[in-house]
Amino acid sequence: MASIAEKMIDCSVQALVQRDASLAADIPHMEQEVNHFQLEIDNQANLLIALQQPMAHDLRFIIASMKISSDLERIGDQAVNITENMQALLQYPELKRMIDIPEMAEIAKAMVRDALHAFVTSDSAEARKVVLRDDAVDALKEQTFRDTLTYMISDPKTIPVGLQLILVSRHLERIADHATNIAEDVVYLVEAKDIRHHADTLK
Repeated sequence: MASIAEKMIDCSVQALVQRDASLAADIPHMEQEVNHFQLEIDNQANLLIALQQPMAHDLRFIIASMKISSDLERIGDQAVNITENMQALLQYPELKRMIDIPEMAEIAKAMVRDALHAFVTSDSAEARKVVLRDDAVDALKEQTFRDTLTYMISDPKTIPVGLQLILVSRHLERIADHATNIAEDVVYLVEAKDIRHHADTLK
């Protein structure tokens, strides 16, 4: 499920950067696969809770798995949103060479990948590092907003393009947020500690 979600990010951003809608042609099919996996995970988790009555670490594992599958499904949705923005952008000339958005995408993809690796290996230290990387994505989103706003103010004709680019940066920031959620769930699973809203406990 994570592999498909990561591929969806890559396809949607590559289609955007290269202005080639065909690169995102498989996104709808991949979204259906991710949705199917989420339902399957939820069904299996509910059965385990009902039939096995798990406790302690086992119960935390099931809860974390359900929450992580939900975040992965939302990551897929964000990739779909980026694809829709890309299709809108193809109607206009390119505003500028994209630098920050591809960098945001690479960081967000790495965060998703590393958060899932931390889950598989029960490595809460790695998960904590993923949480700290969210700030870099936030900074790039703000940079994209400032740069794009400059174009929009200087030339109102660029506003439709600028708004789409700002939305793309927002979707990538949300992907990083979902990766952060996954990492926080790993810490909860391994350490039985809830670090949400407590960034000061990570360092």
